Amino acid sequence: MELLRISTCSQRLLCNRDILAKLHKCRREASTAVQKEATLSPLERISGLLPQDALSPEVMQLREQNQQDVQVPVTHCTPEESGLGESPKKDDSENHHVEPHTQETSATLPGESLLAFGEQLVAEYRRKGRVQFRKMFQLQAGTRLQSSWGTILHDDIAGQPAGQFLKTGRGVPILIRRASLEDYVLFMKRGPAIAYPKDACTMLMMMDVTEGDCVLESGSGSGAMSLFLSRAVGSKGSVVSVEIREDHHKRAVLNYKRWRTSWSLRRGEEWPDNVQFHKADLARLPRSSLVGASMRPHLVLPTVTPHLHPGAVCAVYLANITQVMDLLEGLRCSALPLLCEHIIEVSFRNWLVAPALQKDGGYCVRKAPILHEDQRDETSDETDKEEATSAEKHPAFGSIPYIARPHPEQMSHTAFLVKLRKYVE
Repeated sequence: MELLRISTCSQRLLCNRDILAKLHKCRREASTAVQKEATLSPLERISGLLPQDALSPEVMQLREQNQQDVQVPVTHCTPEESGLGESPKKDDSENHHVEPHTQETSATLPGESLLAFGEQLVAEYRRKGRVQFRKMFQLQAGTRLQSSWGTILHDDIAGQPAGQFLKTGRGVPILIRRASLEDYVLFMKRGPAIAYPKDACTMLMMMDVTEGDCVLESGSGSGAMSLFLSRAVGSKGSVVSVEIREDHHKRAVLNYKRWRTSWSLRRGEEWPDNVQFHKADLARLPRSSLVGASMRPHLVLPTVTPHLHPGAVCAVYLANITQVMDLLEGLRCSALPLLCEHIIEVSFRNWLVAPALQKDGGYCVRKAPILHEDQRDETSDETDKEEATSAEKHPAFGSIPYIARPHPEQMSHTAFLVKLRKYVE
């Protein structure tokens, strides 16, 4: 019995020694990983100071590539390689961020479907009313969502309902939702500049595009306007998009196909295949309306105008006011039967409306004006009630003042829109 006890004690000492060695190894690897992640490039430092909405898509793409280069060696580290084989449950909890009760969620509303692989999704994180992180990505098996606030496995996102908060490995809640058409055209890969949604919707109203119309688009660009036109004309209409550059043509076709694939997975039905992309000159077909985004539209209109129906509208998208002047001068010299009805610039203002907060994070309290001495005693009880209400987690309705002012970050100029209408001489 004594010999058995001695051997048991020696085994325990050896086991404890192995555990201590593994802990020291983990600590060294963790310290080196922190030192590697602490070094930031100038791009990451500058972009980290700017809000998420102010960054251009090119800067966002470079920033995401830098994050992937830093985080890939850490995310692909297995428990055995990091010396954490004794605690596999802890690693699983860091990778699988979905709560147990959310994994059994099923679609209950009519027409609702769960997130599936291949869809275009948007991850968003807000803090203090501002967007700190926003990224569009395609849900793929075996990959993960990379961000400065941690990672989320795509396998954990699949099968979840849209519009749900999922926590990263650092415990930060990220909103996962489906990408709308506005999100897609803003975050998709682009070659030339796109027609922004606010301008695209205005151009659709200018041309009065409805289901069944036939529209000719001069300049496919990155395919943003083609998608808006495709939805407007519906399955009964058609859109002919003409692009002379090979790289722009390929980019527009690829973006159009990706959106149709994501839509079919989301809705269970096909997006109308009503856009015909051509790498050539303008098609010589009668059209009910025309939308153009060209550097020199005054050189294109003489070719297009004869093929427009009488009374049809031509909406021109121009970035500079000097281009608008050249367009009007070209119309004057060529004597085309086109009437310039509008030259507008679409702008909107974001507002910041939020409860007023104190420095400690608590809500401010509405204070009554100072009254006479004989009225102070009557209002003292009401003041005490208001102070007690402010201490609650959800104060009473109307007891909190709000701040309401234009947001300090506004969208800059995008383009000028010119509305031309063909008339009969």
